[in-house]
Amino acid sequence: MPKAFRWSVRIAALVQLCTAVLAFQNSQSGAVQIQPRVHAAEAAKRDTPEPLLRVDSSLVLIPVHVTSYFGATVTDLKKDDFAIFQDGIQQTITHFAKDDAPVSVGVLLDISGSMKYKMAKASQAAAEIFQFAGPGDEFFLVEFNARPKVTIPFTPDWGEVAAKIGGAKPSGLTAMLDAIHLGIGQMKHARNARKVLIILSDGGDNFSRRTMRQLRAALIEADVQVYAMGIFDTTQQGKISREERGGPDLLGEVALDSGGRDFPIGREGDLSEIGVQIARQMRNQYILGYSPDPLAVDGKYHQVNLKLTSHSSDLRTYYRRGYYAPVQ
Repeated sequence: MPKAFRWSVRIAALVQLCTAVLAFQNSQSGAVQIQPRVHAAEAAKRDTPEPLLRVDSSLVLIPVHVTSYFGATVTDLKKDDFAIFQDGIQQTITHFAKDDAPVSVGVLLDISGSMKYKMAKASQAAAEIFQFAGPGDEFFLVEFNARPKVTIPFTPDWGEVAAKIGGAKPSGLTAMLDAIHLGIGQMKHARNARKVLIILSDGGDNFSRRTMRQLRAALIEADVQVYAMGIFDTTQQGKISREERGGPDLLGEVALDSGGRDFPIGREGDLSEIGVQIARQMRNQYILGYSPDPLAVDGKYHQVNLKLTSHSSDLRTYYRRGYYAPVQ
């Protein structure tokens, strides 16, 4: 085909296309808008209110776990059994539900030298918790000694995480607070509304660059609850370092600041019972919601207190103690 003829065909086709486009535009009464396609799972996630302490609009949602004095989960309470106070002013509870949804879990595994003789216990502890893993759950693993590292990103396969824990080789110093910061950052990629970090450690931090004060601020801002399984060797009390001796207090402080709980493990016989308790606490929670009166959009921290109105003082409540308001 002659070259000049080929060019004439192309030009004619281009003119015909432009004519068709102009005719289409003239037939429309308004401008054409192309909307990006939203993945179905992402859209569903946006439409579902997250059961976390957060204020994206005028509604504050708080997850609350209630136990008996001996640690048994309490699941038969009603809305009228709770009273919520913000900055000392009682609020009207407008949202009440019981939550048993899929969970996004980050496991923070201490592989420092102080864990050398405790790794078997740590591996068994993890196995006891996640025998209750359900459909929709996802997991990631952060290993830490002098430096934390995400060794397994989010996966629905708990077996992959368990195998990695079972093969860990302890050595070096301990940067636990840095590992928690890394875990909080990893949770930004979570698919589920319920987000939990589980620490398997003796709590003996001696190398973190971040401080407890910095971590407390990060926990307040993050919608993540922390549960700690303190792996301790009670037979070696005279041989452990000062950091290890302070480990139980540090783990307890971190967990309670997030609305979670610390479970010290001294004997292997405790593992099964504690694993059941953590699994229940991750899943069985009340979700309480209220619209703050007065509504604050000042970007400041607001304290939240919760009371049980008609039950024995033997019951224990675990929840986040405050939030930062949005800025108008």
